[in-house]
Amino acid sequence: MSLHWYSVVVDAHDIHSLARWWAETLDFMVIYESADEVVIVPQWAAETPGIETDAQWRRQPHGLVFVPVPEGKTVKNRLHIDLAPHLSQDRDAEIAALLARGASLIDVGQPADASFTVLADPEGNEFCVLSSRNR
Repeated sequence: MSLHWYSVVVDAHDIHSLARWWAETLDFMVIYESADEVVIVPQWAAETPGIETDAQWRRQPHGLVFVPVPEGKTVKNRLHIDLAPHLSQDRDAEIAALLARGASLIDVGQPADASFTVLADPEGNEFCVLSSRNR
């Protein structure tokens, strides 16, 4: 038996702002919000009726959960999210939009000719934008 990967937890200072930044980035929506937790999931998943079978349960998409922490980020993440634009999207325009919304380009030691671009969200959490693809 295996478990279902349910969510990724993101530590943040301003959980409400960062959750909304990621929700806009991923076309997710907030489904739960309190003083100490914000949960976002894909919009289509939030509109899906209850899960009845194991197969349906395993096809549920991952969510992101934002929780507050008092300390600041001090080192490179050991785990990060990879984002990929579809072949029909303008990858450079997607990166420019992320930068305009508060992301920053960062160097984590990637090669100069890397096929991915490393960025950080407004609180410094690294993520990559991969080359365009259709699967």
